[in-house]
Amino acid sequence: MNVLVIGANGQVGKHVVQQLKESEHTSIAMVRKEEQVATMNDLGADEVVIADLEDDFSHAFKQADAVIFAAGSGGSTGADKTLIIDLWGAIKSFQYAEKASINHFVQLSSIGAGDPDAQPDKIKHYMVAKAVSDQMLMSTSLSYSIVRPGPLTNEDATGKIKVADAFNDVGEDSITRADVATALIDSLTNKATYGKAFEILAGEKEISDALSTLN
Repeated sequence: MNVLVIGANGQVGKHVVQQLKESEHTSIAMVRKEEQVATMNDLGADEVVIADLEDDFSHAFKQADAVIFAAGSGGSTGADKTLIIDLWGAIKSFQYAEKASINHFVQLSSIGAGDPDAQPDKIKHYMVAKAVSDQMLMSTSLSYSIVRPGPLTNEDATGKIKVADAFNDVGEDSITRADVATALIDSLTNKATYGKAFEILAGEKEISDALSTLN
């Protein structure tokens, strides 16, 4: 599939672009600035499109068969950018994807998005944005997978995870960004993930095998 990567210049997005180069798929890396194009080319993007989530970015979907939405406003921004990027940017992408007859939409969400009220006050606005975004995707006509990773690290990929609808206790568990990228890419074609929202953490099973256990 020709995969549009929204948020390609983000920390997880860069891993996605790099890993897509080694997969059966081709990539369309969506970035906001001209100066980010060279980085995408270096990572192996098959195509790069310049588009801004805060504007009309419908043109980015023209050649895409599937979408991986890995965009986020980042921890250094305020609640306003969280609403504009993580929520409204995602909702617009669903609308564009429906109009473009996208085959499958994979959304990067967050562990805890299934129950924002249980999260600390300092991140509740972020969790609410993710929760509403996830619910909006579920209400569309799109085929989707919603991947909710735990705390992210920049450690080397392990290739192994554990998966659940929701973990009762995360504790000190985390997951590498590289492994999250692999899970996002596997979800493009792993039908066990279709129509589901699920949480992932570092574990003992190969990523594809772990995702295939989803009921």
